[in-house]
Amino acid sequence: MENLILKIEGMSCGHCIGQVTKALSQLDGVQVQSVKVGEAFVVYEQGAITPADIAQAVNEVGYEAQPAGRVA
Repeated sequence: MENLILKIEGMSCGHCIGQVTKALSQLDGVQVQSVKVGEAFVVYEQGAITPADIAQAVNEVGYEAQPAGRVA
């Protein structure tokens, strides 16, 4: 399992947090650790999904997400 931080633009409220959390929670191989305005922290199964795929799930619900880096 790998740790990943996503930087997310366009979030401003609790509803945004809920939408991002739901989108990430529906991905196979991803465990959501935390979501706050502007950032999400997830643990994912390397080989099952990529950081780009994870960011794309957030982009599809209307926000701009980019992998910001892996955390040891």
